[in-house]
Amino acid sequence: MPHIGLSDTSAADVWVTDSAAGMSAIVTGQKTNNGVLSQSATAIRGQKDGERLKTILEYAEQHGLSTGVVSNVVVTDATGAACFAHVNDRRKTAEIFSQLLSPAFGDGVDVIAGPGRPQILAAITPLGMDLEASLKAKGYVFAPTPADIPSNARRVAALFDTMDYDQPAVVRRVIDILSRNPKGFFLMVECDMHTDRLKLGLEHATVMDQMVQEASERFKDDTLIILTADHSFDIRVRGGKRGEPLLPETPPSGTAPISKPLIRVDNGHTGEQVLVAARGPGAERVRGFMENTDIFRIMMEAYGWKPDPPAAKTPPTQ
Repeated sequence: MPHIGLSDTSAADVWVTDSAAGMSAIVTGQKTNNGVLSQSATAIRGQKDGERLKTILEYAEQHGLSTGVVSNVVVTDATGAACFAHVNDRRKTAEIFSQLLSPAFGDGVDVIAGPGRPQILAAITPLGMDLEASLKAKGYVFAPTPADIPSNARRVAALFDTMDYDQPAVVRRVIDILSRNPKGFFLMVECDMHTDRLKLGLEHATVMDQMVQEASERFKDDTLIILTADHSFDIRVRGGKRGEPLLPETPPSGTAPISKPLIRVDNGHTGEQVLVAARGPGAERVRGFMENTDIFRIMMEAYGWKPDPPAAKTPPTQ
């Protein structure tokens, strides 16, 4: 990834963002408040809607491209949902799922894949919604496991029970589906690297590295690939030697814990800048210090699109 920069991740209201506000800034080009998905900063979480902010995925749908969202966390959670949903609280799973089924542009996300079936079922069943029937009515092939994702389908909703699946293999299959569109595609891939569960988070970092490498080798220089994070996390390497493990084995029961671990982790997001790395058309715009909202503009310019002008405000009645 020859082009790199540093991105601020702050939300509109606070310095330390959550994934809802952080990803909304990346996909809409405007900052919003923590907990809010792709609505303006006039939104009040759980109380008041803000203006709807059009996402890069929705621009892609408007221009006839294929679109996809792949994650190893619940697909209606903040990072994935920010691409297609507009709600004032990221916890509104049923509303997010309903917006997946009723898109504002095109026919909506063409391929969505990742865990979350139990959580979505729990949210929509009290409303009388049938998960599989609702998806099939919108033209999706429903796939409960990665093995059920058909290579010849155009629209797929692959909703798994667990995050423990071969994500690189699923991404390869999703790219096969999306890349059949001669107009091109937009794909967002999320790999959870929260390090509150340190070993799992670091293992996921290697999974993301594999997916970026495979995509880079597959598309060479004809596709813009951007790697970044919607927030940072408090992890520090405090010591260690080459050739020795950084993560010690769990001490036996009754044994005193290690007094000074080589890696220190606090269970929370932090406000540091994060890496942005890119290659492909338009990647040279990734450089220096950036706002998270700049990433949206870089993607739009790579496609050759201009954002819609701001909606005219109705003058107040005299």
